[in-house]
Amino acid sequence: MKAMAIAEIANSRILIVGGSSGMGLALARRTLAIGAEVIIVGRNEDKLKRTGAELQSAALSTVAADITQEGQVADLFERVGRLDHIVSTAADIEGAYELLPSLDLRAAQKVVESKFYGPLLLAKYGVPVLSPAGSITFTSGIAAYRPAARGSVVAAVNAGLEGLVRALAVEVAPIRVNAVSPGWVDTPIWTFVAGDKKDETLSAMAKRLPVGRVGQPEDIADAISFLMGNAFTTGTILHVEGGHRLV
Repeated sequence: MKAMAIAEIANSRILIVGGSSGMGLALARRTLAIGAEVIIVGRNEDKLKRTGAELQSAALSTVAADITQEGQVADLFERVGRLDHIVSTAADIEGAYELLPSLDLRAAQKVVESKFYGPLLLAKYGVPVLSPAGSITFTSGIAAYRPAARGSVVAAVNAGLEGLVRALAVEVAPIRVNAVSPGWVDTPIWTFVAGDKKDETLSAMAKRLPVGRVGQPEDIADAISFLMGNAFTTGTILHVEGGHRLV
């Protein structure tokens, strides 16, 4: 990133939903290292406590909240006050990767709640506390572009989220709204997708990708940092997927 973009993040207050693991945790670690104040939001208080102990930073605070519950989201922003950036990497996809005959509707609804309604509520209540020069960044995914059997729900929700990003970028301007679209990234979420075949599945994809590997959480943290720091980017879906759309 250019020096100006780094300075913008270094002097900012950043709220990261889903920051206690995977991509969100990598982003929290990265932004704390350059001097940002970070607030991590998650549903599991024990997990938040472990994250705080791991990162050990005076500039870090944690808040337990469920972004699918409107009242909790409203209370969240009343508590945290002014912000410069909001990021959400949260996704509840447990049970959603199923063929249609086995798909449980409640599992599908949880994906919609965590990856569409949650971001919508974050924007609704977060915009009033954001700096006019601030940003909102959501997390879409490769499934919207390379859907596969068992992944219809996630593909549809990712596509819907990207439509929301473009609409919000117009409605809440000059606040910027973007999304990063990761490819296959080695995070704990793969436990729900592939179970005990996680390593085998990721290894097979690495051989297919032009870059010869799957992503790491730090790859996505880098992309989100760009979207936060670049003041000329809004309504954009930034693809960070190792060339997955090409194969």
